[in-house]
Amino acid sequence: MRRLLTVLAALMTLSLTNCGYNAIQTNDEQVKAAWSEVVNQYQRRADLVPNLVNSVKGFAQQEKDVLLGVTNARAKVGSVQATPDVVNDPAALQKFQAAQSELTGALSRLLVVTENYPQLKSDALFRDLMSQLEGTENRITVARNRYIKAVQEYNVGIRTFPNNLTAMVFGYKEKANFTVENEREISVAPKVDFNAPSPAPSK
Repeated sequence: MRRLLTVLAALMTLSLTNCGYNAIQTNDEQVKAAWSEVVNQYQRRADLVPNLVNSVKGFAQQEKDVLLGVTNARAKVGSVQATPDVVNDPAALQKFQAAQSELTGALSRLLVVTENYPQLKSDALFRDLMSQLEGTENRITVARNRYIKAVQEYNVGIRTFPNNLTAMVFGYKEKANFTVENEREISVAPKVDFNAPSPAPSK
């Protein structure tokens, strides 16, 4: 009896392997790991934002609207629950992206403001903080690329035969990937005109 159960277990394992079940599990875990790294890098940026705001505050008292915008965007990012289930919920992923995009825009406006404060730009602590932020943005880009590739591999896996049958039986569905809201806008190459006047700083 024991030998029969062992044989049945071995046959079941072999069957699951051939039908792609193990591959789906592997790809699913890769997506989760890639997503965790994305969240990790976004959290690093969110942790740096309060330090950046405090650094600028002393020099840019009159730029309260910009500083308030960054602070509010940082708070909104913290209110979005970036759990592993987000990768299975397109609406939650879109909400997460929207919050991060708002923080990115707020930080961009803040960096434009700091251009008006030479003393701030020459401060060693500020420069170190800006260097960390720049490195974080690069890490976010790398983490997002890895997540995009992990989701692509997972989605291709569950859509191809015979894995699609296994995915259907066990309830695995396609995962949403990162998108951009301004796809049409960024598809147009920017015009470089050195004769154009410099844009006025944001207030």
